[in-house]
Amino acid sequence: IEHGIFLDDEGIQLMKQHHTFLVPTSYPLFWFEEHAPQMHMPPWVMEKAAIIIPAAKQNMRSAFRSGVPVALGTDAGVYPHGENGGEFWAMVTLGMSPVQALQAGTANAAELMGLSDRLGSITKGKLADIVAVNGDPLANVEVLKHVQFVMKDGVVYKDEISAAETSASH
Repeated sequence: IEHGIFLDDEGIQLMKQHHTFLVPTSYPLFWFEEHAPQMHMPPWVMEKAAIIIPAAKQNMRSAFRSGVPVALGTDAGVYPHGENGGEFWAMVTLGMSPVQALQAGTANAAELMGLSDRLGSITKGKLADIVAVNGDPLANVEVLKHVQFVMKDGVVYKDEISAAETSASH
């Protein structure tokens, strides 16, 4: 289920019963609230947002609290590219633990896509898709907003960590 904006208690129970994943895409709710005033949106958009955003936040909190399986997804494109890590922060803000948010973005997402045999954990035989940050995301989930290392299929695409170490040693 994408978004789950108007998810109710019955829907939550059915999702748990059938192991149906929620992909909340919660960061856009916070991003829109922060940026809407300078976006000069039409009044009808603001009226709709005033209904949707509080309902979505409350229903996501209820789903998280009840143990609905959650996978991380983004509505990247609603907000500027590169802010996707805000989704982890938003899920924690709405009641997930940092561990649960990380699992939503790794093992749970792999399970939802039917790719647990190849993705979702750092395990021998799985694809080498890894990101790294400077800091402990369990202590401060906001460090996930600033990815410093990206490896996909064993190929390094971004490495600000080694670059910083190299410049510090000179």
